[in-house]
Amino acid sequence: MAERGPSPASQPPRAAIACGGTGGHLFPGLAVAAELRQRHCAVTLMISRKEVDQQAVRSMTGMDIVQLPAIGLGRGGLPGFLWGFWQSYRLARRRFQRENPSVVLAMGGFTSAPAVLAGKRCGARTFLHESNSIPGRANRWLAPWVDGAFVYFPGAGQRLRARKVEVAGMPVRTEILAPMSASEARRALGLAVESPVLLVMGGSQGARQVNDLVLQAARRIHQEIAGLQFVHLTSPADAPTVRQAYQAMQARAIVPGFFDDMRAALAAADVAVSRAGASSLAELAARGLPAVLIPYPSAADNHQFYNARALAEAGAARMLEQSEAGSLADEVIALFRDASKRAAMRQALAGWCAPGAAAEIAEKILQAGSRLGQSHETLFKAAGAREKLC
Repeated sequence: MAERGPSPASQPPRAAIACGGTGGHLFPGLAVAAELRQRHCAVTLMISRKEVDQQAVRSMTGMDIVQLPAIGLGRGGLPGFLWGFWQSYRLARRRFQRENPSVVLAMGGFTSAPAVLAGKRCGARTFLHESNSIPGRANRWLAPWVDGAFVYFPGAGQRLRARKVEVAGMPVRTEILAPMSASEARRALGLAVESPVLLVMGGSQGARQVNDLVLQAARRIHQEIAGLQFVHLTSPADAPTVRQAYQAMQARAIVPGFFDDMRAALAAADVAVSRAGASSLAELAARGLPAVLIPYPSAADNHQFYNARALAEAGAARMLEQSEAGSLADEVIALFRDASKRAAMRQALAGWCAPGAAAEIAEKILQAGSRLGQSHETLFKAAGAREKLC
């Protein structure tokens, strides 16, 4: 009989997190992974092959990274989607045969289902996190099969047929939560400390339309708000065009092709213009940054509209649909000129900030994983049976 190595009684618990595809799935997954590592848990990150995933995990240490060949239904059509799904399931199952994770957490998107199904097949406890107000297709499909679900928007739980749903908030990366003053952030970015800053976040989808809308409004905003500076985050392909537009209006602007210091960008700004992906909203809430939200109208199930509306109705943001964004300059100028309005928004944003969300989710899934086998010794003794199941 082959020797198995040291007993898992002496090994850390193991979790797998499927979080690839978009920043809105990836960054919350990384936040939970960091909390699990602090609890001495071995973590396997299951991501897609998209460039956004590769860039985000490049600096990650102490975690195993598995790239799944899954693709979204819209990218490859049904044949490509099914092929990627099956190959991802097989890869995840083989991985779990070797590692036997006690828990699998899916953050939504097309990497979720293969990992959760492989985890269930191998006897792991399975969970999902839904970040949007309207749950995505993958999470809606998985919900009846998982052991529990966590949501950011309270109303999302009513749309998931999960046996147990908890409102846990949105996991935010630790570095976003770390204190940083506006003056410190502006110095780090090479901006004038005493001059106001507008942050523009187009998101990974529909950024070009946001670029166009902001640049149409920017000249007037720049004229009306003395000394205004811009931090405009967009894709590497669009950055040269956006940069030239600011140069033409002689505005001080930072337009990086790739940017990974979101803490500084958020801390430096007085006002933001943003899409309404849940991860971006959670980061705005974490920093208490007033924003004008322009939901991406082509988002699945129009979920960004409902995300933005929830914050707008709570007084935590202003919302403009893309078709009515001709008034963007008026909205931004009004926010810069009305300190009391910005203060009221910051107060309302506090209700959307859950700094302990990642820790809460990590604790709860670890507790469930420990109950599964009662002890790591029990899991080790059951490993042979679980490998047969896999």
